[in-house]
Amino acid sequence: MERSNVTLVLEFILLGFGDLPNYQHLLFGIFLVIYLCILIGNGLLMVITKTNPALQTPMYFFLGHFSFLEICYTSVTFPRMLKDLWTQKGNIPFLSCAMQICFLYILGAAECLLLAVMAYDRYVAICKPLYYPLIMNHRVCVQLVIASWITGTPVQIGLTYQIFSLNFCGPNKLNHIFCDAPPLLEVACGDTYQKELSVHFTALFFVMIPFLLISVSYIKILATILKLPTTSRKSKAFSTCSSHLMVVGLFYGSASIVYLRPKSSHSVKSDKVFSLFYTIVTPMLNPLIYSLRNKDVIAAIRKILQRCCDS
Repeated sequence: MERSNVTLVLEFILLGFGDLPNYQHLLFGIFLVIYLCILIGNGLLMVITKTNPALQTPMYFFLGHFSFLEICYTSVTFPRMLKDLWTQKGNIPFLSCAMQICFLYILGAAECLLLAVMAYDRYVAICKPLYYPLIMNHRVCVQLVIASWITGTPVQIGLTYQIFSLNFCGPNKLNHIFCDAPPLLEVACGDTYQKELSVHFTALFFVMIPFLLISVSYIKILATILKLPTTSRKSKAFSTCSSHLMVVGLFYGSASIVYLRPKSSHSVKSDKVFSLFYTIVTPMLNPLIYSLRNKDVIAAIRKILQRCCDS
């Protein structure tokens, strides 16, 4: 009886920055500082939006939850990446890889939806200011946040199951910094066309539909702002939206390039760079963008720092 030589993959090897062997510990130091900045910056935003009386509005309620989401999102990939850089070993068990992808996609979908919710909040505040307290009451805000967290969960769990139901019979080396669908589909055995379509369709749904909602919201916001009588009111309305637009541009731009561009145009180095943008750079810049461009946030941070110095 003939036996087919099939190797069962029990773990994957993340190559990460293996092409830079002499800089592993330097990269570890750089990324450790970045991770601490993400934790401290977003954690500080969470604290001030929760405790400062001047920031008890729907906009800052969503910002606090968005900061918490950013911490969770980076914590899915960052600790293991730091471990791999320090030990210079990228071994990750099969189940751990599946869990990493599942949580990464669930939190990524939640981030897309929450960004759309934040755009809707700005739309109501600027276009329907008289009805704003009625429409965006606390109950509605809580429901929108919960919907952002749970809407994508069943779909992303199903997508993860589809990806890991493929046959992985070797090789098991992923030329990436964390487990993700594109490098996994490259090392899978057999026909992966349908799985690739599922990945692209899911990304299209959770990236493009919220992006379209954001675009429609800001088109209406822009039309309303242009009708405002004074320049000061126009600049104030623009300033409340500019921070959100910058975060949207960074996150959606890099994520769209990775997941929505054709397979033929993919390159390993560019995928790593853009993956760093939406998993590291955006969460790191989020507190800076919102604090440097917001007088209320700056005032709240100064109060906290003053209390710390006094104590």
